[in-house]
Amino acid sequence: MASSSTRNELLLLLLSLIPLLLCSAIEVSYDANAFIINGERKLLFSGSIHYPRSTAQMWPDLIHKAKGGGLDAIETYIFWDQHESARRRYDFSGNLDVVKFFKHVQEAGLYGVLRIGPYVCAEWNFGGFPMWLKKMPGIEFRTDNQIFKNEMQVFTTKIVNMMKEAKMFASQGGPIIIAQIENEYGNIMWEYGEAGKSYINWCAKMAESLNIGVPWIMCQQEDAPQPMINTCNGYYCDWFKPNNPKSPKMFTENWVGWFKKWGERDPHRTAEDVAYSVARFFQRGGVFNNYYMYHGGTNFGRTAGGPYIATSYDYDAPLDEYGNLNQPKWGHLKQLHAAIKLGEKILTTGNYTEKVISTGVNLTTYTSATGERFCFLSNTDKGEDAVVDLQKDGKYWVPAWSVSVLDGCNKEVFNTAKVNSQTSILVKKPAEISDSIVKLTWTWKPEWMKDALQGKGGFRASRLLEQKQTTSDVSDYLWYMTSVEVDELLAKKNITLHVKTAGHVLHAYVNKKFVGSHLGTAGQLDFTFEQAVSLVHGTNTITLLSATVGLPNYGAHFDSQLTGIVGGPVQFIGANNGTTRDLSSNRWSYKVGLNGETKRLFDPTTRGAEWRSSEREVLPTGRRMIWYKAAFQAPPGSDPVVVDLQGMGKGHAWVNGHSIGRFWSSNIANPNGCGGECDYRGVYKPEKCVTNCGNPSQRWYHVPRSFLRSGLNTVVLFEELGGNPQQVSFQTVTVGTVCGNAYEGSTLELSCQGGKTISNIEFASFGDSKGKCGSFSKGACEAKLSLSQVKACVGKKECSIIVSEQTFGESNCGNDTKRLAVQATCED
Repeated sequence: MASSSTRNELLLLLLSLIPLLLCSAIEVSYDANAFIINGERKLLFSGSIHYPRSTAQMWPDLIHKAKGGGLDAIETYIFWDQHESARRRYDFSGNLDVVKFFKHVQEAGLYGVLRIGPYVCAEWNFGGFPMWLKKMPGIEFRTDNQIFKNEMQVFTTKIVNMMKEAKMFASQGGPIIIAQIENEYGNIMWEYGEAGKSYINWCAKMAESLNIGVPWIMCQQEDAPQPMINTCNGYYCDWFKPNNPKSPKMFTENWVGWFKKWGERDPHRTAEDVAYSVARFFQRGGVFNNYYMYHGGTNFGRTAGGPYIATSYDYDAPLDEYGNLNQPKWGHLKQLHAAIKLGEKILTTGNYTEKVISTGVNLTTYTSATGERFCFLSNTDKGEDAVVDLQKDGKYWVPAWSVSVLDGCNKEVFNTAKVNSQTSILVKKPAEISDSIVKLTWTWKPEWMKDALQGKGGFRASRLLEQKQTTSDVSDYLWYMTSVEVDELLAKKNITLHVKTAGHVLHAYVNKKFVGSHLGTAGQLDFTFEQAVSLVHGTNTITLLSATVGLPNYGAHFDSQLTGIVGGPVQFIGANNGTTRDLSSNRWSYKVGLNGETKRLFDPTTRGAEWRSSEREVLPTGRRMIWYKAAFQAPPGSDPVVVDLQGMGKGHAWVNGHSIGRFWSSNIANPNGCGGECDYRGVYKPEKCVTNCGNPSQRWYHVPRSFLRSGLNTVVLFEELGGNPQQVSFQTVTVGTVCGNAYEGSTLELSCQGGKTISNIEFASFGDSKGKCGSFSKGACEAKLSLSQVKACVGKKECSIIVSEQTFGESNCGNDTKRLAVQATCED
């Protein structure tokens, strides 16, 4: 019999082996028809969640909801500028802890996709490149330039080694099964000629040399060197074929919506069209589909690129900016994933036939070695529905621009145009403390500009400098200041100040007086500012404040696009194009940023700043270049929090010292184009099905719960153009109404989210009801038990209803298609 000490030693040995067993290597390979993970042939659904566009506290919930939506993997870029803002000084803490992010992915039982780039595009400031990189002498980005390649290799190796140390690659037992080098280079490679080809070959060799043990991919790179897998990005990739017949067909960015720019309407891509794109992709041999984005999140700080990308990066994703389920998109895609997974074993064999039923109507039949079948029946016509008789396999109604998934080729388990998921209507509720709405009490402090208005800067040059290079992009703002001697004759003339700028915003002062501003637009960044000015005999001081609204992130040589008043000209022009005086080569003085930024007025722990109070003075509104501050209590509960900046102009917002991004509430979207029904049929473009016409392009700004604390919190606003903070309020975002309009034979699942319950059934009809969520009305026929059966959901957090006459009784609708229309309210 073993001694007690021997048993303890054996137990310790077994315990020590557990981590090894848990971290055993996972073999990842592929062929044309499947990813093969530990011998299992798989189709993969993935979703993009960018870790710095949310917070570390949000990651587990976002990943959990992604898994609940039927995803197999989570994908993210790596953001070089955030991790190495100063050369060789790295930051992987807090919301930048990407290893922790992938550990959450692994804990959820999901795979990871690591897109190192390190160029990311992503509507991210400067494409994710740190500004110090641009300032290196002799550097050229993304080409056969040794300086750039050296820095790229150092950072890429840093990321790979960090992941290896944490055992994050599948070859080490970790979650990461795919990695990406470069990004969409094929779209612009021709601009770089032979140097571009040499560069992409170097990228492939460098990546392979890192020996990560999982496949590497290159997206939008038709000539990707082997063994790189080339992949497709876009709205539709069913047409795509990889350059190697042995490579899997991969859709690395299925754009579920689009990004928003300041002054633009909100893009919306329907659930039906996204599902159509995915189903067509798998119908035609797809293996991997990644939703870009699955959760878009927020461009905190100054991370929004473009230029002119808004702070919200909602992207109309299945999870909205705040992490709520975007229904019906989330639920509709979840059901699609489940339907396609039914045929996974058959689809990954690759044996299929195609049959043209009629113009635009096609049947694709996959058959296993044992004779099992799985079919896709598609109708690509943009207007005409199809009724398809497959004889012994049944008759099917296939709406225009849709795909039916047929399990066993004789049972429709999903159609992309038949939405059976609920629709959720989110509402924003004023934050209440002790059942009362609290109005904010503001203090203020004008931006101190005396030095700039007097022409005093930190350094000088006899030319007009490029802004991003001069500021190192530490601020949106750069002051250009000069003085000019004017004789008595010129002082009496009508003079126009003429400034040519590369953008994006200009404010002009002459002799300490504000003379005018000009704001660029997303479609016209550069502009010419002209304003009549009065000069004095003697010395005149010209002060120009140039502001950027994000730096470029896409295109060949995007890093060389100019910002600010670089080169000008800056001129005085006489009446009728008379005497011109060019100031471009004057001795210019420069100052980077605002005094309030330098003094950290946005940080509530900063001491020494004297703020004015409405106890003694009237709160100034409509005033340019001013800081506002107020205290508030965090809204109770767990619903997402937003701050409503209605009434404000343009600037930047902070909560407890955390930047929640730029705001531009006075920038109004185009009032046209939102009328009429949104027709999902036909090729999607961002101009299709837009919403929010005629309103501020962004009014509400996300305040993550982790930015808040118990007790008093502080909000600070820097206002550049002039606004009224008295209209600012904190609100919570919650589901107010849920609806369904499900087809007979389906199951309608209703849920209020956030622990809320269904409090009332406002409408319920099983038959041929009309309208949509918020405007349902009864049709010509209806089952008598419609309302009574649905009322059983009241008081529940979740409720499932089988949509059939067995549930509701006869509807007297004959052979017409019957649907269950429901509208319910949610409450705490």
